[in-house]
Amino acid sequence: MVTRTFAGIGLVAGVALGAACGPAPMDGEPAGHEVAAAEAPSSTSSDIAEVVGQLRDMAWAGQVDEARELIEAQRPHHDTASPDWLLAASWLGRGASFAEEWDVAEQYAQEARDGSEALLSVRDLDTDAQLPLALGAGIEVLGQAKNARGDNAGAVQFLGEARERYRGTSIETRIQKNALLLGLAGQPFPELDVEEHLGPALPSADSLKGKVVVAFFWAHWCPDCKRQLPALEQLHDTYGDQVAIIGPTQLYGYVSRGEDATPEQELAYLRGTYQERFPLPDWMSVPISQQNFLDFGVSTTPTLVVIDREGIVRLYNPGDLPYEELGPHVERLLGD
Repeated sequence: MVTRTFAGIGLVAGVALGAACGPAPMDGEPAGHEVAAAEAPSSTSSDIAEVVGQLRDMAWAGQVDEARELIEAQRPHHDTASPDWLLAASWLGRGASFAEEWDVAEQYAQEARDGSEALLSVRDLDTDAQLPLALGAGIEVLGQAKNARGDNAGAVQFLGEARERYRGTSIETRIQKNALLLGLAGQPFPELDVEEHLGPALPSADSLKGKVVVAFFWAHWCPDCKRQLPALEQLHDTYGDQVAIIGPTQLYGYVSRGEDATPEQELAYLRGTYQERFPLPDWMSVPISQQNFLDFGVSTTPTLVVIDREGIVRLYNPGDLPYEELGPHVERLLGD
């Protein structure tokens, strides 16, 4: 394994979230449609899947009071220790966080986290479809609540400890993303790991001095990543060698149409059939490593990181970003 470092690059928690490819459906807003107003809560028992769906819709619609009335009306009718119920509670926690109603957000996020952790004494986290979603959301909202109350250091410490506890599970990158959004301003940029690469070799730290750097974390299966690439091409056409664009990716264990593949087969696909259909620009180095995605909390693709001439990251953006927003960031940094 070859590891190279961008020395002296730190991370700032600026973010503009956009629609992007991410773990569906719980890691982001359903794209492409309006959220309908939820039905009025009922005191009679409803199917738990229906309750979860209603609470999800209420969360995105900002209907915190209605969601709270619904979940409390349904509480006597359901097993409140079940993963499905905990997922429902986590959606209310998220909805309250969107509305910045932090007392409510903490109450239900705590219920989701504590209940999920209690279940881990009798089952593994990733053997259940709902449990990691409930636990990940609970941890996420509790970290956000600490930060919203002015305890940024405590929020970052809390998320860091959670990442260590759940290292190697499906929620590790989600936790790390939230830690980066809140707390790595001015900190050293993690080393970029290079197990394999496409295109030119990763630029050295010396060759990047004085340039603005855009790191574009992407996945070969992600349609939003393909839509992001023209904005990067426009950056390159406009600013040339003043801007270095790097495109880290990782292997996912499959190729086109979801066909299972060994690492060797997936690499061959990326270097062959994929390149023929979706050519990668010859000015973008593509380091391949799962570790980069863990260190940068890439649970959403694309994720964009913009680094200034001094090696300080000025934008950490889980999600896509149109040229009309990305270009001014880069232009401002080039003028500094």
